[in-house]
Amino acid sequence: MSIDFPFMYEHVGDILKGVPTTLLIAVISMVFGLVIGTIFALIRKRKVPVINQVIVVFVSFFRSTPLIVQLFAFYYGTPVLIEWLNKVWQLSLDPDGVSSLTIVLFVFTLHSAAYLTEVMRSGLKSVDDSQIEAAITVGLRIQHILMRIVIPQALGYAIPNLGNQFIALIKGTAIAFVVQVTEILAISQIIANDGYRFVEVYIIASVIYWIMALFFEWVFGKMEARVGKYLYQT
Repeated sequence: MSIDFPFMYEHVGDILKGVPTTLLIAVISMVFGLVIGTIFALIRKRKVPVINQVIVVFVSFFRSTPLIVQLFAFYYGTPVLIEWLNKVWQLSLDPDGVSSLTIVLFVFTLHSAAYLTEVMRSGLKSVDDSQIEAAITVGLRIQHILMRIVIPQALGYAIPNLGNQFIALIKGTAIAFVVQVTEILAISQIIANDGYRFVEVYIIASVIYWIMALFFEWVFGKMEARVGKYLYQT
């Protein structure tokens, strides 16, 4: 069996149509996951009673269970939850009203937040406490200290791990096709089933994922080099 290169050339454009959805899932879940993860990391750093323990359980659960299991649990569990709410609170919500993409974004955000909580916690530990003490001495408020001194530096220290997590999210979006979200792998599967050219289609998909990973690895590498020269002066 030989590889049909004309078939591959013909369908590259079709598979590339899944890139926007793939990036949409990765970017949105990364942004919101980073916000949640930063807040959780600050809470863990200050060891806020009760909430800290809840966050520990949250992080442990989402880091210790497969992403596809989490996705299925929310995909099939959301209609059940809505029906229960309708029954208990006498609501009239549509159990099937939540789109597959919305569920994917929600699950990926929580999954990302669990990992980014630990990433940002490590970044916060890298910020010298003497800077915080100096800022308090000159009269800066705690919110200003966090937003202007602590969090920017923590993000700077965390850039390598942030890059790894973003690339992992891009690769992880491949499982979104199991809940009928048409990203790269979903389109590849459709084309492969129609043309019975599975090897060709998955080679194209693999190269697309590879190129995206290389590109964002380069982007985060540039960010690390640019921010690093300022961090090391502190």
